[in-house]
Amino acid sequence: MKRLLILTLLAQLPAYFLAAQTKPLPAADSLKIFNKILTPNQMQADIRVFRAIREKANSGLYRYKTKKQIDSIYNWAMTVTRKPIRTIEFFKIILQLTDIEGSCHNHTEPGTELYAFLNRQKGYFPYDLKYIQGKMIFNQQTAAIPAGSRVLSINGVSDTALMQSFYKYMTADGYTITEKLSGSVNRAYGVRYLLEYGIQDSFKVAFTPPYSNEIKTATLASVTLSERKKNLVSRYSAAVDSLIDYNVQPKYSFQMKDPSTGLLNFRIFTMADDAQDPRFAVYSKFVDSVFQQLDKNAVPNLIIDIRSNPGGSDPTFEEPMMYLTDHPFKENSLAYIIFNRDSIPYMDHFWGVSTSKRMDSTDLANGHQFLNENYLPYNTKEGKSFQNQVMNPVYNAKQPAYKGHLYLLIDEYTASAASHLASLVKAYARNVTIVGVETVGGYYGHNGHSPLVYQLPNSGIKTQFSFVYVVQDAPIKPDQAEGRGTMPDHEVWQTFDDYMNKKDTQMEYVLKLISDKK
Repeated sequence: MKRLLILTLLAQLPAYFLAAQTKPLPAADSLKIFNKILTPNQMQADIRVFRAIREKANSGLYRYKTKKQIDSIYNWAMTVTRKPIRTIEFFKIILQLTDIEGSCHNHTEPGTELYAFLNRQKGYFPYDLKYIQGKMIFNQQTAAIPAGSRVLSINGVSDTALMQSFYKYMTADGYTITEKLSGSVNRAYGVRYLLEYGIQDSFKVAFTPPYSNEIKTATLASVTLSERKKNLVSRYSAAVDSLIDYNVQPKYSFQMKDPSTGLLNFRIFTMADDAQDPRFAVYSKFVDSVFQQLDKNAVPNLIIDIRSNPGGSDPTFEEPMMYLTDHPFKENSLAYIIFNRDSIPYMDHFWGVSTSKRMDSTDLANGHQFLNENYLPYNTKEGKSFQNQVMNPVYNAKQPAYKGHLYLLIDEYTASAASHLASLVKAYARNVTIVGVETVGGYYGHNGHSPLVYQLPNSGIKTQFSFVYVVQDAPIKPDQAEGRGTMPDHEVWQTFDDYMNKKDTQMEYVLKLISDKK
């Protein structure tokens, strides 16, 4: 139960919709076993448990929504569960209850056995799709459909309807929608498509080829999950995508783009668990060496790239910040939980801190120790356990301070610890220009630090949320509305022409800003 700020929305959610089943399945491997019918009493009991857990343990329940708004969606959920439905359809209802809270750390998934069942099926969309300037773009070069084609519909469902149907899977801090927009294409055509539209034998795709208005159709055969993954390796945009993919690139790296411009990449902030981790000293020495080199050579421009960085643990993200500011800063100005640190609520439904592993007695003991170290005794008057300020140190500026011009690259997948760094940079960095897309993680605050996972008793659905209410050390800025991610100074999305020419639009934009200064 260690302190962790990593984004949970990365998980692909395997799922299935019964009505689309066309092939008979062996009795021992039938979807009926894994996608059981739930009665109204069972579902409504689960909904009541779900809300009770939220009320008692989730400090972010009313962060962006009023009680009236929360009441309204729960009343809707109770209304639409008055008739028996399958588990997966109920799961979609719970997803909407999860999404409305406005936290990118929220995550909900159906049972493990259902996942395993879906992974055995041949019903996946075979190729990658990509969100480009509001459109669904076919991201594979095939004989049937060329790369760059605009997808107009799949199996009769329009592109607009398809995208909107996946928004509920893309949890985001506050009112941010940027990750929902692109994620509804980029992160929707694996198992999430199966959840919404079922296992398909084939996919009839209506499309227009690149730079053409002629409408064509092609039928693609479904594939297994492993076949789909193999196809994704050769997707059209793979070379550009891989530049900011933490699965491909080192967690952190530095290079000189030219004698006047350095590039410091942070792909994911999991290079160390905490300051006591032996890896942290190695990482800290690396960061210091970068700023020593920049200072020694008086490099006038520095690009820090945290695009698609899903987060990690502090103090990894604070480390580079200390070279970028003259201002002392803290990880947060306020942090608390709403339950007594000595007693985790609803232990009869408690699963652990990860959906993949149930807590055993040893883990639970460690978890209680963590809570006692990090939070003060419960304040009954306030109804909160406040953070122990020993765990919230002041970070002071380090030397050599970087005095050149900083360019920060962010995007809609910059989350959690990475979006927290973006907030600090915008708040306190010297000479900074931020380029890219509004982060999915909030500027002023978030619910983070630590997750709790509960399992609903009748459906078996697991729900995870981060239970610490965090107000970041983020001064008010005129272009920063409450409940939004860090806003760039220059909003830059990938263009279609750059996609076709395999160019990194956002990096090219920054390099042009630098070039235009000369």
